[in-house]
Amino acid sequence: MERILRNPAGMAFLALALVILFGATVSFVPETRQGVVVRFGQPVRIINAYEKGEQFGNTGAGLIVRVPFAEKIQWLDKRVQSISMDEQEVLSTDQLRLQVDAFARYRIVDPLKMYKTARTEERLAEALRPLLGSALRNELGKEPFATLLSPERGKVMENIRNGLNREARQYGAEVIDVRIKRADLPKGATLESAFQRMRTARQQEAATKRAEGWKQAQIIRASADAEAAKIYSASFGKDPAFYDFYRAMQSYRATFGLDGSKPEGSTSIILSPGNDYLRQFRGGGAR
Repeated sequence: MERILRNPAGMAFLALALVILFGATVSFVPETRQGVVVRFGQPVRIINAYEKGEQFGNTGAGLIVRVPFAEKIQWLDKRVQSISMDEQEVLSTDQLRLQVDAFARYRIVDPLKMYKTARTEERLAEALRPLLGSALRNELGKEPFATLLSPERGKVMENIRNGLNREARQYGAEVIDVRIKRADLPKGATLESAFQRMRTARQQEAATKRAEGWKQAQIIRASADAEAAKIYSASFGKDPAFYDFYRAMQSYRATFGLDGSKPEGSTSIILSPGNDYLRQFRGGGAR
């Protein structure tokens, strides 16, 4: 040992060996990562595992000690990750072929299961990508194209997320969100045909609503007319003089063009002051 300490080359070799030993024994765990400690190919423990609701700074991050050269660490991200699905063709219930482009956000919540099933994050993403396409086809195949343009789209996306999450659980992952970036009809005659069918359907729906509105308006108008006739009949029966006055006012409106049937000032009538037709102007309606 003294000979090594006196030899500069020996000192350098010893320092290098200590550095290598320290690096193989002590590791730094960042806040954003979790690790699977593997000993001779077998996972033995988890470090800084993800826990729902954990606060930044209160995790298992920091320095850890492991068996040198026997234990290795497979690092996995604790943060939310995303995968994009290649554009796929989906057939809706109204027989429209849609070109769909979507993505999903997920997080690794069971690193041990994830390591046993997929080993690496890259393999996990490759496993989830076809599952996302399958979930989209299964759910969108149950809905018409118009659903994607309506408020019901949120419910459809939730169903897709739930279906994908059930599949992702077997890989130790949790799907947080699924979104469709684009859902287009193929260009050309297919697109124009789809637009024409949608236009026809909306026109038929509008005609049905107008007919229903006209029907309701007629019912309301008939009911109002009946109620008015009932009120007039009751009023005229109580006071015959009022009925005579009311009928005279209606006649004046029609004769002098005040009901809009004639241009204002277009009617001229010459009558004597004592004419019976003008009795209401003399007051009291006396004959």
